[in-house]
Amino acid sequence: MKNRQKLFLFAVTLLLLAGGGWFLSSSGFFQAARSLDGLRAYIDRFAPCSHLFFFLLQLLSVILAPIPSNITAAAGGVLFGTWTAFLLTFAAVAAGSLLVFGLARALGRDFADRVVSRKLSDKYQDILRSKAPAFLTLAFLFPFFPDDMLCILAGLTDISFRRFTIIVLLARPWGLLFASALGGSTLGLSPWVMVPIALAGLALFLLGMKYGDRLEERLLARLKGRRHGKTE
Repeated sequence: MKNRQKLFLFAVTLLLLAGGGWFLSSSGFFQAARSLDGLRAYIDRFAPCSHLFFFLLQLLSVILAPIPSNITAAAGGVLFGTWTAFLLTFAAVAAGSLLVFGLARALGRDFADRVVSRKLSDKYQDILRSKAPAFLTLAFLFPFFPDDMLCILAGLTDISFRRFTIIVLLARPWGLLFASALGGSTLGLSPWVMVPIALAGLALFLLGMKYGDRLEERLLARLKGRRHGKTE
């Protein structure tokens, strides 16, 4: 990509990011995001275009990392039902993941450094370069990894766009489906089945919050150890 085109794309991307952040801040999103009821009421304000707005909100959740896509998916489940919320969320998250991957691939380190902290970049870049497919699959399945940031960093590696797309489509939907089902409660299961599932989900969430950093470090150390073992 020529320098002029790269600079233009970079400027447009930053303007769109800044515009999206300004709109969410001025419209009261970050205050509403403090509770599920607040998010539900916030999304419902945009009726009759609430489905479209929900999709755009979930798309921004990938690009603007502070937006919790799982929480907004649960709020969407309350408003639209499990499957509608899931399909909108998954379509938006998949599109957003491919978008930021493509932007990082096209714009390189300049773009990545604007949206990913140097600490996160240093922590994950090495393992992504050597074990990108396996690591991305695991990271998308476990809730304690910064999924959206990893999509950007993956764009700086040599993993192909096709392979990255397959990983996103296979590994990213499950947490989003659970969050949408939790909000919609329309899986058609009896309370005797739903209650244990909800309790198990809550237990995993709490364990992730408490021990996520340790689990993450062990997984990274294990993957790095395997890589070093193969190179010796």
